[in-house]
Amino acid sequence: MVTGAPYALILAAGQATRFGGDKLLATLRGQPLIAHVAGTVAAAVAADLLGGAVAVVPPGATELGRQLELTGISQVENPAPEAGLAGSIQLGLTALESVARPAAQAALIVLADQPLLSGDVIRRLVAAWRRSGKSVRPRYAGSPHVPGHPVLLDRSLWASAQRLAGDHGLGPMLAERPEWCEILDLPGSSPDIDTPSDLTAIEESPG
Repeated sequence: MVTGAPYALILAAGQATRFGGDKLLATLRGQPLIAHVAGTVAAAVAADLLGGAVAVVPPGATELGRQLELTGISQVENPAPEAGLAGSIQLGLTALESVARPAAQAALIVLADQPLLSGDVIRRLVAAWRRSGKSVRPRYAGSPHVPGHPVLLDRSLWASAQRLAGDHGLGPMLAERPEWCEILDLPGSSPDIDTPSDLTAIEESPG
């Protein structure tokens, strides 16, 4: 059984080309998208589910940075976000190596454009990791054919993540080695916001 608390790594440096830019500052239910995710993560830190959090942001993201500062989440800048998701993951993991005290034994990889992320999901992922010592991915009932996010990446896989390239993230690596990762079935869904219509759909949904 594993002890300790993972650290969150929020990936917030995407270019949002399908959305038309400034996606994470778009308003959902009276708050910027980033405020929903950052608030949930900050609450998990306050509840000792997470040891702390770092967000990877694009260059010059002043307002995005301000929103993260409001929740006490530190930031690291990705100078080349156009190079893909892998670079943000690697920068974030490197940042956690220096800021996590005591040393982080796992990283919760959080997508900043999933505003329905709940504290209960974080709690269940952390509990599963502590039981098994393995990386954990959720599989939501609303999307049962594909594993989702956030991914709780055990420290043993950080070196492998540092060898990723492009915009595919952790999915292909974990799919190739299923023994590295536990799939945790969860109710509900946690959709990405990729387009303005995605945002409208969530805005108009109950809850």
